[in-house]
Amino acid sequence: MTKSMTAFARSESGHISWEIRSVNHRYLEVGVKVPDAFRSLEIGLRNKLKARLNRGKIDCQLRIGHSQASEASLSIDEKLLEDLTGALATIIPKLETVAPVNPLEVLKWPGLLSEPTEDEESIKRTVVELFDTALAQLIEMRSSEGAELRKIILEKLADLRSIVDQAATEAPIISARQRDKMISKLNDLKIDADPGRIEQELVIMAQKSDVAEELDRLNTHIEEVSATLDSKEAVGRRLDFLMQELNREANTLSSKAVATNTTIQAVELKVAIEQMREQIQNIE
Repeated sequence: MTKSMTAFARSESGHISWEIRSVNHRYLEVGVKVPDAFRSLEIGLRNKLKARLNRGKIDCQLRIGHSQASEASLSIDEKLLEDLTGALATIIPKLETVAPVNPLEVLKWPGLLSEPTEDEESIKRTVVELFDTALAQLIEMRSSEGAELRKIILEKLADLRSIVDQAATEAPIISARQRDKMISKLNDLKIDADPGRIEQELVIMAQKSDVAEELDRLNTHIEEVSATLDSKEAVGRRLDFLMQELNREANTLSSKAVATNTTIQAVELKVAIEQMREQIQNIE
């Protein structure tokens, strides 16, 4: 299946959020950034990514903000405060000298002041659920972008087929013209040449300029690219290899060109192949 390696996803709930970015890379490279309190989740999250992605540089960022609970007012134990107040009322009159009671010092009494806490396991479950959501979004975006890349590549393949078909149609005509041109020159020079030797030279010339094999291989590679695009597996590396093969045949075609049209067709082939290759660099 054609999937792009470039994508972005974000999933959040309350004070917890995940961001996952994916860009081109030859292999799969995973980076997961989480606060120290959530390091125990990292291996499991990495395994989730490796199970569902094949290529790309993946950067995952977990952010934990302040929850509503942590921003709530501090809680005072009213019963304990009454006991402390009663104790102070008892001992202060019995002291000859006593400084005014500092409220801040009273608040330091063990157990008097408490902060709301969140359930750590509950937070971790939320973190994993949000990660799964973000990963699903990332894969969906990669698939959507990949579908668009597939369309572009298919359009370029159609261009390649058209160019190859045109070259195949013109090749015999060009070969015949080359033969006629050589015979005409010999006749103009009025050289009494051995007909057998002339025929031999014509055959050698035809072999050197024959592009049928290159055109056949180009057609084969074009069909292989089309079939690869329909594969259920990751196709990026194979498509990249096929681009190299297509470019090799286009270069050979160019080197054998004996007519301007063939040279132009070889250039058009290489341009279209390069345009495809640029798109394929984004495919997983």
